[in-house]
Amino acid sequence: MITLHPGQLESLLTQLLWPFVRIAACFMVAPIFSAPFIPARVKILLSLAVALLVAPLVPAPAGITPFSAAGLLVTLQQMVIGVALGFCMQILFEAVTLGGQLLANSMGLSFAYNIDPLHGTSTPAVGEFYTVLVTLTFLALNGHLILIETLVDGFRTLPVGTTGMGPDAIWTIVGWGAQIFSGALAVALPGVTALLIVNVAFGVISRAAPTLNLFSVGFPVSLICGLLIVLAGLPAVLSSFTRLLEEGVMLLRGLSGLGV
Repeated sequence: MITLHPGQLESLLTQLLWPFVRIAACFMVAPIFSAPFIPARVKILLSLAVALLVAPLVPAPAGITPFSAAGLLVTLQQMVIGVALGFCMQILFEAVTLGGQLLANSMGLSFAYNIDPLHGTSTPAVGEFYTVLVTLTFLALNGHLILIETLVDGFRTLPVGTTGMGPDAIWTIVGWGAQIFSGALAVALPGVTALLIVNVAFGVISRAAPTLNLFSVGFPVSLICGLLIVLAGLPAVLSSFTRLLEEGVMLLRGLSGLGV
């Protein structure tokens, strides 16, 4: 019969708790892993499975117990690190979704809302289409495996302790938030520009033929042109997302101290 003393239980808890906190915090925010359709128990079990594999390789801080003041500070630091890494990757998906919403507003599909499975909210049809597209691209490029690899390797360069991310890393994450707008603009700008030309053409037609009912004619034409623009712009969307994904991976490695 195997018996464990209180000191041994505390040692096992110390070795497992803090890697689990960092990994679980990341999975609760990161794309794919944080999707509402994935039950919370599955997320916890997945985080626990990864933590069990990582825990023997992660040295626990000496002289710190989990329920002491210093232990609570370490727990908070691990939560901040995990949330920061997952948040940086989630911004990429938000940028593409926002770009799809901007394009939907320009082509007249802003009223067509569906349930977005990744966010659990109502999203315009174009934004949802782009979200599903980049999600499949993310999985095809093994983005989820790269995220787990970066998270695990970060325990070596950013070890468990009372010191976590410094002010420079926090400001880097704040600046990374601008990718929501720049990425959305990169995704939506070609289509919005093309639809603007179409609307300008309708304006010229309305001046030349005032009696023509442009609302009944212009809306279907704008919708058809918008769908053709979405079809023609798919390679550009995928290339923009791939570029954003590369920049995101470089940012995660930089925040984890792994280099680029």
